[in-house]
Amino acid sequence: MFNSIRKNLTKIIATATIATSAFTPAFTAFAQDEDPINLGVIYELSGAVAAYGITQSNAIKMAVEEINEDGGVMGRPFNIVEYDTKSDDTEAAMIATRLATQDDVVAMIGPATTSQMQAAIPAANEYQVPLISPPVTNNDITFDDDGNVHPFVYRSSWPNSFQGSGIAKFGYENMEAEKMVVLYDNSSDYGSGLYDNFVEGYEGEIVHTETFTPEMNDFSAIISNIAAQDFDAITILAFYQTAGPIVKQAREIGIDAPILGSNGFGNDIIYELAGAENMNNVYYASLYPIQDEDEFVEKYRDQFDSDPDMFAALAYDTIYMLKSAIEQADSDDPVAVNEALENLEEFSGITGDFIFDENHNPTKNVVNMIEIQNAEETAVHEVVFD
Repeated sequence: MFNSIRKNLTKIIATATIATSAFTPAFTAFAQDEDPINLGVIYELSGAVAAYGITQSNAIKMAVEEINEDGGVMGRPFNIVEYDTKSDDTEAAMIATRLATQDDVVAMIGPATTSQMQAAIPAANEYQVPLISPPVTNNDITFDDDGNVHPFVYRSSWPNSFQGSGIAKFGYENMEAEKMVVLYDNSSDYGSGLYDNFVEGYEGEIVHTETFTPEMNDFSAIISNIAAQDFDAITILAFYQTAGPIVKQAREIGIDAPILGSNGFGNDIIYELAGAENMNNVYYASLYPIQDEDEFVEKYRDQFDSDPDMFAALAYDTIYMLKSAIEQADSDDPVAVNEALENLEEFSGITGDFIFDENHNPTKNVVNMIEIQNAEETAVHEVVFD
């Protein structure tokens, strides 16, 4: 399952470079005077969370190539204008402004993380160019400080309130875990928000809570505190960078209880950080189970010599959703496309059928909990909400 992404890091990572040359062959089917439709892509392709950005960038390239080979959009090719935020908020803000004011893009896709997305939002609203983040789950990301919906901001993932409740429901009902230990990153909106939503949705007893920050790498004190508790399962709400070492250190001292994780577990690098031998009895939230003999998965593997993750699937769907919106608007004007996104009649993607609700969130009602046994994803458990 976990053909490592690291094989491709050196050849895929770009630093603030325009990524159009890879798609020149796909343009040959179009008339020479046919202007392309530019898509702005803002991702963390280097730095602390590059693994998230790289898989999504790959999936976007794959989707664009497919669309162009099939005749494009309104008879015109998609063209990617891509920059690397370097996992830096200031860089994300500058890139969003450049894309919206200089690069003539119809929409912007990304970034992968909450803080980068928040940095990019002002440019999207000011210059009226839709900004869609495939994976950001922060509850408030589509709202301004006054509680109004950002007019040009969307996400393709469910929010933390839905994810946190799904993990809590799975732990209590499916795992029959009546006593839970919870660990979360209290330095980020992602971890803190998920924790609040988990607490609200969990019907059992939270017997112990521990917090940490991304800078930490020694979790021995935290693990010792956990070991002294009476519990049925552990929930870790964090990105892979910290979740992996926590899993490793917990398993190495003999804690074999089920571990429930957020969608931040959803990258193959976690196997390296945790140690493959320790990825056992682990369950994490996902919007798209990555399974063998899946057409999207097979094509991604063939093209990039690595496995996709759920975020890649969301990014892939986002491109096709934009295609639908542009065709519905019958225009490449960003304002017209934004109106079409708000009123999308229907969309059927690999992550499900959905449109955007009044808060610019996708209308999805399922949290998939991926089960990992012996370093293999062995089952998918659906948590369905009415």
